[in-house]
Amino acid sequence: SLPTRRSRVRPPLPAPKLKLMIVWISSYPKSGNTHIRSFLSSYYFSKKGKFNFDQLKNILQFPDRHYATKDYFSFEEASRNWINHQNHFFDKKKFFLLKTHNSLKLFKKQKFTTSNETLGAIYIVRDPRNVISSMSNYFSMSLDEAYSKLIDDEASLSAKTINGDCSNFTFIGSWANHYKSWRDNNEFKVLFVRYEDLQRNKYKIFREIVSFINNLKNDRAGIDEKKLINSVESTSFVNLKNKEFNENFEESRYSKDGKRINFFNLGFKNDWKKSLPDDIVNKINISLKKELLELNYF
Repeated sequence: SLPTRRSRVRPPLPAPKLKLMIVWISSYPKSGNTHIRSFLSSYYFSKKGKFNFDQLKNILQFPDRHYATKDYFSFEEASRNWINHQNHFFDKKKFFLLKTHNSLKLFKKQKFTTSNETLGAIYIVRDPRNVISSMSNYFSMSLDEAYSKLIDDEASLSAKTINGDCSNFTFIGSWANHYKSWRDNNEFKVLFVRYEDLQRNKYKIFREIVSFINNLKNDRAGIDEKKLINSVESTSFVNLKNKEFNENFEESRYSKDGKRINFFNLGFKNDWKKSLPDDIVNKINISLKKELLELNYF
């Protein structure tokens, strides 16, 4: 007779890991992130698409002390907890839009995020020759200092508290590496937006952004066209600039002599051909030639 085969009890399969529902609004600093964020906060977090600054509280920045479980006293320690904090603070069953300036390049072998935490991202890229003058104005630095920051592979945004906490540490790296880190990512979908294109095709681009997010969410309800139009119009650069002038906007800064530095400064009127000296232009054209060509900025 044939030998009997012993039945094997299979162990239960592990439960599939739930994926976080984070969609990043990402950019190198001073590239139009807050303009996009304002539109999205108006569209997704208002009834009719009429913008006010309070709506921005629905799309906060990450990393930030607000999303830290304790104080961290080194950049390396802070970076080790980027993903931990994403899992700790954001419910896997809810949808979150988050602003970030963080690069996707590794920092001290640490990843910023993965496909387990992220549904997708909108990446706003801006001509670096316009970025540099905007950085110079907002951060009160010379154009040479801004250029040095632009090409610094180790550049960061960090503001330690009095006790030395740096839990809001943001690794940006150089402009080129920042752009390429999001461009070359293959863990999740990224929609790329050239900031300059918003001036000519704002309704088309904002519609594409909403459609992209809705597809990530599996939202089949479609686009509310009236609300989209209201959101686009109420967050035009002129309207945002006027609101900052007449209201309190927490991202405005102050110079050493106490003068307010407006966050919304020139916008689309920022034209490097008129404002940058030839030596700065030449340095950027040479060092970033490949990226400028790829993005049709030449």
